[in-house]
Amino acid sequence: MKLIVVTAPRFFVEEDKIITTLFEEGLDILHLRKPETPAMYSERLLTLIPEKYHKRIVTHEHFYLQEEFNLMGIHLNARNPNEPHDYSGHISCSCHSMEELKNKKHFYDYLFLSPIYDCITKENVTSGFTAEELRQAGRSKIVDNKVMALGGITPDNILEIKDFGFGGAVIMGDLWNKFDACTDQDYLGVIRHFKKLKEMAD
Repeated sequence: MKLIVVTAPRFFVEEDKIITTLFEEGLDILHLRKPETPAMYSERLLTLIPEKYHKRIVTHEHFYLQEEFNLMGIHLNARNPNEPHDYSGHISCSCHSMEELKNKKHFYDYLFLSPIYDCITKENVTSGFTAEELRQAGRSKIVDNKVMALGGITPDNILEIKDFGFGGAVIMGDLWNKFDACTDQDYLGVIRHFKKLKEMAD
């Protein structure tokens, strides 16, 4: 099962070093998601990440970055719902219901389905699906290797995600909560946590 990490929404010192180390430790795909931030900060971050990893980065904003930095692709969501008219590369997309998943599945390289569990980073965003609904979706192949689970994923439930038949797990809050840019002397806690998740996902 793939492991996808979505960046923390704000930029911070050491971010490029953490991302580079995550790639070195076997991160499959990174989603660069920095809502409502100037493009120049994303450009700066990308220049600090070794070029060999750019092909494994998908951007949620400033879609010109895909071509400029030779990134893997772009991601569509409620904030940026449409790809550029002349774009023909990799596209992923966010979905929030089984119906939406069924309707969009054939048009995209893969899809995020959320929230699978209660959200870690946003209050009052609770699980949108029962375990039985997810099992049924797996049995009827609505959930398959093109569908990535997002929302509240931790070492406590990642094996269940695998069991439901998802093609990947998308990690965000659970990982970045392990690093405090103001007080932590190093970022080993994040890397250790990632390795644990990676082991379980493989």
